[in-house]
Amino acid sequence: MKTYILSLDQGTTSSRALIFDKTQEIVGLGQIPFKQIYPKAGWVEHDPMEIWQTTLDAAKKAIEQAQISPREIAAIGITNQRETTVLWERATGQPLANAIVWQDRRTSDFCKELKEAGKEQFVKEKTGLLLDPYFSATKLKYLLDYAKNDSVSLQKRAEQGELCFGTIDSWLLWNLTGGKQHKIDATNASRTMLFNIRTSEWDDELLELFNIPRSMLPEVRNTVDEFGNSDPDIFGCSIPIKAMAGDQHSALIGQACFKKGDIKSTYGTGCFALQNIGEEISFSDKGLLTTLAYQFKGKPTYAIEGSIFIAGAGVQWLRDEVGLIKEASECDGLANSSNLEDPVCLIPAFAGLGAPYWQADVRGALLNLTRGTGKAEITRATLESVGFQTKDLFNAMKSEERETSDARLTPTTLKVDGGLTNSNWTMQFLANILNCNVEVSKTSEATALGVAYLAGAECGLYGNLEEFAENWQCSKQFSPEKDENWRIEKYQIWQRAIHTLRDTL
Repeated sequence: MKTYILSLDQGTTSSRALIFDKTQEIVGLGQIPFKQIYPKAGWVEHDPMEIWQTTLDAAKKAIEQAQISPREIAAIGITNQRETTVLWERATGQPLANAIVWQDRRTSDFCKELKEAGKEQFVKEKTGLLLDPYFSATKLKYLLDYAKNDSVSLQKRAEQGELCFGTIDSWLLWNLTGGKQHKIDATNASRTMLFNIRTSEWDDELLELFNIPRSMLPEVRNTVDEFGNSDPDIFGCSIPIKAMAGDQHSALIGQACFKKGDIKSTYGTGCFALQNIGEEISFSDKGLLTTLAYQFKGKPTYAIEGSIFIAGAGVQWLRDEVGLIKEASECDGLANSSNLEDPVCLIPAFAGLGAPYWQADVRGALLNLTRGTGKAEITRATLESVGFQTKDLFNAMKSEERETSDARLTPTTLKVDGGLTNSNWTMQFLANILNCNVEVSKTSEATALGVAYLAGAECGLYGNLEEFAENWQCSKQFSPEKDENWRIEKYQIWQRAIHTLRDTL
């Protein structure tokens, strides 16, 4: 009997696979890290073949740990790091260059040129996005212009229909189906800057702006759809692929944020806060993005998003680049032992500033150092930066509310998930600085659960959306413990530091 779901959760630093049983409990997990490639300052790449191989190996490891046969798997769901751009040859399936990762800033100058040409409002009205290197369109244009492939222009080959573009979901689907399916779901498509979120279609005017041939684009499907079947040579049997969603959209679903006004924030490599705004599009003037939350049966639901590029990656920086800690678990103890009067402030703009500032050329800075600043204080500042950046997003939402009289934009409860939720110190600081309750999902695997639930519901294994929402549980809640004076004084330190850094440009 087929009573299991395989969720492929392909992230920025590792490929993960989870097996969920019929009660939505995790019974098998595989996780394999892969190489981060930094060719130049501000450039970040991944090897597409390594992404595919680690995903496959993680899936086999999860199946083995669950002690099940692949024939017991009812369906596969795919969730993935968004915006990361892959270019491959249609005939052979071979990538023509490393994938350009969402964090990569190499197209900053091109984005600046488009802004100066007055194109940002044009792009925003169609896509809900701002002109920034974060998104896929400028990355793909860069690959077509500069990736090497003998003496033949890749642009010409793309125009002749010889090349395929995809975000990571499309790349995994292509490989899972043995090159038979070239598709993308609407949530991932909405992050490419080539997709019109009003019509839910690729946009000819955007394709012309970025000089992207339509023939190389994947077919856009619903978040829950018939994406094909896995090649039987991969798992020894063919398994239907029923759901695909970008990681933040999948986490929104995994957190059961199905009502207008529901908001979640995922603290992984970066931090991404998404708020369900329902079936009508609205655009932000405060540096927030409008995106597809999900699309079921051709009907889109939208979200407002605040994108922070560095959250958990700041802790990785402390460990791997600076060497202040050996394990992430050390952070809470160091933060608790720090001198709370030390005003040190870390702005982790290692990949530029995301929402609500959107300044690709800003770089990270450590400010307000004193003679007494040590590793405990720097560690505390790293954790605090997560709360401060989230506060920036909440302020943008409140500003929108004042101008639109839409009370949905000021949440009183924030649902959170991701690896950084293991840090109780960070979650308590978040509740204090935001002045709202922070609820940690019972499952830290909300991203993987989102597409697993959708795939399972589609094949009759799980119940409907209402049942799923009713069964959502939090494992721990953090309530504000500080007064407004503390909040104001603390946040002013961050604001002064941000203004100082931005004024140096």
